[in-house]
Amino acid sequence: MTTTDNTTGTPASGSDDEEVWRGFAADDEEEADVVDRRTGLALQQRARVLVADILRPHRRSVALAIVLMVAENAVMLAGPLLVATAIDTGVPAALAGRPAPLAWAIAGYAVCGLAGAGLRAAFLVLSGRVGQDLLLDLRERVFAHGQRLSLDFHESYTSGRLISRLTSDMESLSDLLEKGLDGLAGALLSVVGITVLLIWLDPVLAAVVLAGFAPLLLLTRWFQRRSRASYRRTRSTVARLIVHFVESMNGIRAVQAFRREQRNDEIMDSLSTAYRNANTSAFLTVAGYVAGVRTVGNTTLALVLLIGGLRVVDGALALGALTAFVLYLRRFYDPLDDLAQFFNSYQSAAAALEKIASVLDTPVGLPEPARPVRLPEPARGELEFDAVRFAYRRASDRTVLPEFSLHVPAGQTVALVGATGAGKSTLAKLAARFYDPTAGAVRLDGVDLRDITDADLRSALVMITQEAFLFSGSVADNIAMGGHGSRSRAEIVAAAAAVGAREFIEALPDGFDTDVRKRGGRLSAGQRQLVSLARVVLADPAVVLLDEATSSLDIPSERAVQAALETVLAGRTALVIAHRLSTVLIADRVLVMSDGQVVQDGSPEELLEGGGEFADLHAAWRASLA
Repeated sequence: MTTTDNTTGTPASGSDDEEVWRGFAADDEEEADVVDRRTGLALQQRARVLVADILRPHRRSVALAIVLMVAENAVMLAGPLLVATAIDTGVPAALAGRPAPLAWAIAGYAVCGLAGAGLRAAFLVLSGRVGQDLLLDLRERVFAHGQRLSLDFHESYTSGRLISRLTSDMESLSDLLEKGLDGLAGALLSVVGITVLLIWLDPVLAAVVLAGFAPLLLLTRWFQRRSRASYRRTRSTVARLIVHFVESMNGIRAVQAFRREQRNDEIMDSLSTAYRNANTSAFLTVAGYVAGVRTVGNTTLALVLLIGGLRVVDGALALGALTAFVLYLRRFYDPLDDLAQFFNSYQSAAAALEKIASVLDTPVGLPEPARPVRLPEPARGELEFDAVRFAYRRASDRTVLPEFSLHVPAGQTVALVGATGAGKSTLAKLAARFYDPTAGAVRLDGVDLRDITDADLRSALVMITQEAFLFSGSVADNIAMGGHGSRSRAEIVAAAAAVGAREFIEALPDGFDTDVRKRGGRLSAGQRQLVSLARVVLADPAVVLLDEATSSLDIPSERAVQAALETVLAGRTALVIAHRLSTVLIADRVLVMSDGQVVQDGSPEELLEGGGEFADLHAAWRASLA
């Protein structure tokens, strides 16, 4: 049974899936273009399981599509037999004054052509619908699962790679579904059917054709191995290219401010070259396979014409039978070209599917409890850190919190101060259950956070960060997030008024319906923070976590947010992380932290009077205002 590191959601050292996990994370490593054999087999197995899972709801449609394809191939295979019948029976009969056999052969050939076209059209419509349904299902799965994955996953697995999973990898799968599977099924049915007919028409010539199978099998095996490695490399390189593009565009201000354009161009050129080389390798592999197949095919055809012609001269073979044999032989090797194209699409899609399966197979870092415990209603907001130990990665040499205990009574506002890296933000993330402690427990109202459902925890606790992230859409929509989108306009307006945001919102071009644009770019930093505080009022949680909520604001904005905070924090438990001591002074209690330990604990007044680190921080802050 697989064991999982609660901190990161990855398999613990020594678990059965540890090496497999390294393969799943392989595209995060610059050198991991090709995985080892064991990991590669595990990836392929995961991909097969995923395919079976997404196909299960479409079993009937897939079965019907197979029936349509078999019927189409059956009527199309009848064509050369009708040609042979027309040459060997119909033409002599027509010359003898009996045109009916020739007419029936011609009519049969026309009917087969029309039936094949109709069956083909029905198959394409059905297979296209199923293919799009599969892609829709897969996209929704990746997106939904991505939202449930741990914070640690998203901090290590860049957004650019997730974008690659949902774009270029999905496009590879789309190409396979639109062209490849049709080519594969048609080619296999044609090859099997034609082989049977060739043996039936003339076993001697069929033996010549079957002798060509040996080099074809060797060639196909070589192509499979070579192309799989090539396409894994293309999927990794295109992911890195997308990562660099997304990072460069998201950081465009820094790029232009520090004139990094040339360096970014060099990196993009290097990544583009690597992607081109990977694709070139894949194309050369396909070209080698197609050339080999056609060489074998043309050689076989020449031998068949030579031997077959001699047998016709000797009277051992009818001319119509040889004609049908040659027609079937052309149809025999043409599908092998289709197989080459299928393998080309398949290897690209298989590599893409392995990447997608690795994301979907990533265990949720913080699973829902098997037996959840309900919080008291309403939640009081009492927080307790009981002998908590924490390291961001189990293998890390540095423990952020060596052993931390803290009790925060319900309704108390506690400020956390200290140097960067002291462990302040880690405490907030543990309280929000973005991570689970390595040891010990974090409790809310006496209940371990690991025993509380995510829905209950998010209703009782809200975290506000420095970023104050807003989504594209109206101001009202962004505030309504606090009530899970189910609050009335009157409640939204009241929440904005409670934090002093109503006036500036109503002054916007469309008031509460104004689109804040990407990441809230239409609003200032202070306005975005006020909107996020209005969310808290609407959510009405028992616990509020503030992580540097005022650090990026100018003085007027900070004062507006400070006033709003007094409303938001009233009657609620709060952990306030701040470097600006103006925010700290509203707290009931101050904890000064250093290396994951509390070195001072008391009210702001007590710590200022007693001297020590907090008094020094306060003096430095006052001096900075002068």
